[in-house]
Amino acid sequence: MNLHALRLFHTVARLGSVTRAAEELRLSQPAVTIQVRNLEQELGLTLLAPKGRGVLLTEAGACVAAEARRLFALEEEVEARVAAFREGRTGRLRIAATYLPANFLLPAWTARFRETHRGVSLSLSTANAREALRRLTHYEADLAVIGGGPEAAGGITRRLLREDPMWFVVPPGHPLAGREASLGELMREPFVLREPGSFTRDMLLSLCRTAHVEPPRISLEMDGFSETLRAVAAGCGAAFASAAEVRPYIERGEVARVFVPSAAAVNPISLCLREGEEPSPTAAAFLSLILSLIEASHPPAGGSP
Repeated sequence: MNLHALRLFHTVARLGSVTRAAEELRLSQPAVTIQVRNLEQELGLTLLAPKGRGVLLTEAGACVAAEARRLFALEEEVEARVAAFREGRTGRLRIAATYLPANFLLPAWTARFRETHRGVSLSLSTANAREALRRLTHYEADLAVIGGGPEAAGGITRRLLREDPMWFVVPPGHPLAGREASLGELMREPFVLREPGSFTRDMLLSLCRTAHVEPPRISLEMDGFSETLRAVAAGCGAAFASAAEVRPYIERGEVARVFVPSAAAVNPISLCLREGEEPSPTAAAFLSLILSLIEASHPPAGGSP
């Protein structure tokens, strides 16, 4: 079936006039008439009958017009859905994140995103840095927001969002609590370490290698940050963690900070995407939002207060 001719017939049937249809379609009246007649010949049916200055649908014409109305309404719906997907207003967004961004950054970011993207299905999974990157490279996530982590492997691009200082903490009442110490002095204390693959564990061991200091004795190995801090608070040993994570525990007096000037380090919070691929529309919309939020929270120097 000639869909162009059917579309013209649909317009004629909707407006009840070949003349008005030609005006709306910006075609000549004879061109519209010819296309409708061609459709009638193709179908072997008479679709229109003259009625004064307008036209009247025959029984066959009314049947074809009803089906054309359904067809072109569906076309409009498909176009609307495609536009919504293309603009990131619908679809899905799967985020893999490490503990710090998952608990201290992403809740606010996803809440803002939901305000304007209610049609998007959102999911957030928390893992250590290596696992978050694995999920991204295996298409189990659309983007990853990680604290620290290994260098981006082949196939991954990383965009720095912010940096958070790394702090050492000990149980309250510990002899080094609130004091300054050298890295070597602190490494003589037992440590509660995160699981292999954790950025904080890798960074601590890297600091020891750089300073030619023996790594600490592991008193306990934990799979999660909250569990690690509770173990420190209970007296199991010291820990190394991002400031944003431990600050609430310090303020509540559950753990205490040890100042180690010789071991200054930061936790880079980065957004990771698959290299060489355009992010999905939803991922692109989310990235645009968080970059605008970060920029708004750090205005350029000399700007208005």
